[in-house]
Amino acid sequence: MSVHASARPIEFRNTTLGATLALIQAAEPTTLADAMHKMLGGMPDFFNGEAVIIDFGGVAQWPERVDWPGLQSLLRRYRLQPIGVLRLPAEHHESARRAGLALIDPAQLLAQPPAEAPPKPAPTPQPAAPAPVAAAATATPTLFVERPLRSGQQVYARGADLVLLGGVSPGAEVIADGSIHCYGPLRGRAIAGAQGDQAARILTSNFGPELVSIAGVYRTFERGIAEAFAGKPTQVRLNGADHTLNIDTLQLD
Repeated sequence: MSVHASARPIEFRNTTLGATLALIQAAEPTTLADAMHKMLGGMPDFFNGEAVIIDFGGVAQWPERVDWPGLQSLLRRYRLQPIGVLRLPAEHHESARRAGLALIDPAQLLAQPPAEAPPKPAPTPQPAAPAPVAAAATATPTLFVERPLRSGQQVYARGADLVLLGGVSPGAEVIADGSIHCYGPLRGRAIAGAQGDQAARILTSNFGPELVSIAGVYRTFERGIAEAFAGKPTQVRLNGADHTLNIDTLQLD
């Protein structure tokens, strides 16, 4: 099952505020409930108490009144904590405040800290040859995790690739803004390209996850994993043409 904002009523992304962003295309809880059940495989503990901001920018048809208790109850069912709203029409601002939700400025989510200018090199009598380490400074950073991850544990490689040397147990979650490389059994949830990098990949020597996601496109395995991939070296990548996930075996010999 793949999920993309243009095809489904709801999609989840990370934000620069450290909260999860729920991009919705329908304001009715019943519509969203069906979509979330299909997307997350009906797993009530999919999230781990993360704060969530509801983005209403994709809603085309509005009800007369927003069912705030219904929306909040639905999100809490999957262990999300609603804290605010984004791109909500002005006529619904007061009811959102009464529901205890903050009105978030979109600029807060889009703002990025300015890049620091590199220090100017000290003047030298002769032009200096480029230092070999200069190329390394621009390489994608990598977070290495050597210990096995147990159920309930979570690791997030912010702005980096994630390399797992000890495997991931069922109920654990690994997230990376870049790619995920698992050199052991991958049994939990693996979310790569968390900030929208469609080129990110998930690679493992032993495929058996509960869920995989790349750049907001999800696939769950509540009905089991195909024999062609179960327990085998496997790669997951995003097909940008139709926003689906491709799962392929890897030949490591």
